[in-house]
Amino acid sequence: MAIRLKKLSSQVIVITGATSGIGLTTARMAAGKGAKLVLAARDSEALDKLAAELRAGGHEALAVPTDVGSHDEIAALGRAAIQRYGRIDSWINNAGISIFGRYLDVPLEDHHKLFQTNFWGVVNGSLVALKLMRENGGAIINLGSELSERSVPLQGMYSASKHAVKGFTDSLRMEVEKEDLPISVTLIKPAGIDTMFVPHARNYMKNEPELPAPLYAPELVADAILFAAEHQQRDIFVGGAAKMVALEAQAMPRMLDKVMNLLMYRQQQKHLPSAPDRSDALYQPNGIELQQRQGGHENPVLERSAYTYLTTRGKPLALSLLVGGAVLAAWKMSTPAAAPKSQTP
Repeated sequence: MAIRLKKLSSQVIVITGATSGIGLTTARMAAGKGAKLVLAARDSEALDKLAAELRAGGHEALAVPTDVGSHDEIAALGRAAIQRYGRIDSWINNAGISIFGRYLDVPLEDHHKLFQTNFWGVVNGSLVALKLMRENGGAIINLGSELSERSVPLQGMYSASKHAVKGFTDSLRMEVEKEDLPISVTLIKPAGIDTMFVPHARNYMKNEPELPAPLYAPELVADAILFAAEHQQRDIFVGGAAKMVALEAQAMPRMLDKVMNLLMYRQQQKHLPSAPDRSDALYQPNGIELQQRQGGHENPVLERSAYTYLTTRGKPLALSLLVGGAVLAAWKMSTPAAAPKSQTP
């Protein structure tokens, strides 16, 4: 069955994790394009403020407090959307959380809670959306990560959850295609993004956590998400750095292990000691909501990505040249220089 995705101005869109970072940016951008929104997050007060903000701007928005780790609450979210608007055209599974620290330093219950949000939240949302979209079709858009392709130390369980999201999304897509359902299934794989990711993360390191450069603007991810809501896409890397990580992971995994052991322990920590009363949002909201960006990074945030633009806007020749040049550069950097040949007398 052909998949026909509507223009954003005609869509009803469900967004989880809507009160911060990528979810918040996507909600505001989608509202600006005329979409009707069903907003989900745990912080009901922040959710109500966001819905009021959007309605004050002349947009339609419904706030539904939801813990994505609960299938019952996700099912109630779907029912609320159908009751208000009669349909769902795009469902965006965005909610997520991270933990910084070595595996043995993190309590097992924290690992479980992270997976309940990052993986089971996506599963819950996708399966509810699938049931509600079977007849009329639409787009299911899941938030993975560059870490869906390559794990890093100190965010090991986060990496594992994003690998699981990729595996689930790929298998879901095959089942949807086998049943010939009019549903597009897309995985978004961003590089590091300047959001409230770090302030929300739980920390078991001695120093404050940090995301390594390069960092990209959340608007780039929101743009990719909304592009996938209108155009059938298998997956989208946001930021050329994300694609490079995936290519390096495939081409030189053992070398990448060594590079990450050399760099990532230092690059994921600031020189500032972690505060003993530091808050996080692993189990409940920590009040740091309605902010799209964290800011204050040592390196500038990239506002554009040529790679993502070319990927989503269909410039295959230019994209091939861009990726080919990047792969060649990475290969040259990883290949030891040949010894100079001796001169013949």
